[in-house]
Amino acid sequence: MGNIYNFSKNVIQNLIKENKSNNSFIPILLVLSTIPLTLAINNICMGIFLLVAFITFKKEDFKFQKELVFPILLYVLMVISYFWSIDTKETLSALSKEVPLLIIPLGFLIFKTNTSEQKRKIIEYYSYVIVAFVLYYSVRAIIRYFIYGDARMFFYHGENDKDYGLVPKLLNAIHMSVFVAIAFFYFFTKEVKSKSDTLFSILLFAFILLLSSKNIVLVVLLLSLINILFFSKTAHKLRLRNLIVLVLLVGIVFSIGRIKDRFKVEFQNNTNKSLSTAVIEGIPPSVHYVSVKEAWTNPTFTPNDYFNGTAFRVYQFRIFTELINENNVYLTGFGLNASYPKIKEKAIQYNLYMGEKNDPDSGYQSKNFHNQYIQNFAELGVFGFVLLLILIVVTIKNAIKSKDFVHFAFVFLMISLFLTESSLWRQRGVVFFVMMFCLFNTGSKTQNSSKVE
Repeated sequence: MGNIYNFSKNVIQNLIKENKSNNSFIPILLVLSTIPLTLAINNICMGIFLLVAFITFKKEDFKFQKELVFPILLYVLMVISYFWSIDTKETLSALSKEVPLLIIPLGFLIFKTNTSEQKRKIIEYYSYVIVAFVLYYSVRAIIRYFIYGDARMFFYHGENDKDYGLVPKLLNAIHMSVFVAIAFFYFFTKEVKSKSDTLFSILLFAFILLLSSKNIVLVVLLLSLINILFFSKTAHKLRLRNLIVLVLLVGIVFSIGRIKDRFKVEFQNNTNKSLSTAVIEGIPPSVHYVSVKEAWTNPTFTPNDYFNGTAFRVYQFRIFTELINENNVYLTGFGLNASYPKIKEKAIQYNLYMGEKNDPDSGYQSKNFHNQYIQNFAELGVFGFVLLLILIVVTIKNAIKSKDFVHFAFVFLMISLFLTESSLWRQRGVVFFVMMFCLFNTGSKTQNSSKVE
């Protein structure tokens, strides 16, 4: 008990010390650490963040940083889209959810800029908080398993917050995978690791596997291989060999993938059951599973047709191209969060499953594009799409300059996440992305302990 007290006392003293040198330290950490909690708590922390920024503002601390303009411009475009939106009610309600694009960069503009060491310490404390969340949800899963006897308590998220799943559905397993991955790379890429660092790395990686987001698992594995083969101390002496090993490993992975797909085809042909992550939960076993080719080419479907994750995203890309061409909204899009009526029109046109009478939102017509690049283009036009690309390019450029592997991992995790999720249209997603974007891309960009060379 005494050790826990002393540890907690030291942590608090260190936080106060860091905050004295930069008033943004604790507010930034508060916002990042409360992302997995309820949205109300995170909103309060964002309010504290902005309030402290204005209260402690000193003219000499202000330093204009052009990187912070881009998320603000994206929010301004969202506000302007109200005037051409095809669903002004939805656009207006979504603006409050997207306000972190304005609040967080504004706070970073007002606060004194963080040094490279301060940014490293923020990521360090954030990583320990994530470890605490992982331990909590792991213990929760074990307890729920013994109560219900259902192994699904250890994987992904359930249909609702009271159902099975490693994390609640509102938290979302895919988003949680990204939050955990940043912490994993902090511990994994430390040049000098303690036993606890190694233990936390293993724990966080295992948790990512249990969350079962194939996309994030593959990216984490690939980034881990890149770090081991190219950026560790011993890797510098063996770059050519490591390049050959990496090419071989990638080739093997893709070969295994093709072999696995072949078995999937055989399995699905004989059992009519998909192995992919469900888009619509609770699908009866007698439905027809739509292939990727069918999703792109079928002139119509039936309510008995089921799209797995990949096929559904192909279908969504298909209707995106059709909607943009048919409505000629290349420049403007349909307005923030206003694409749902058009998605519903296409669902009716193609005769898709529209959900149960008592739960119409369970149908395909209620799903967004599940792709941030497409979502930006469909709702904010070409300028919204370009602004998103600029945010990514700026982050890549500064990751290379900073030579910080965690920064590097962050941008590639987000590039991958944006291919399968419209994460910026979710409050947790936008808060996480904008906070990390501002933290990594502002202040000094000196070399960090985990180098990318």
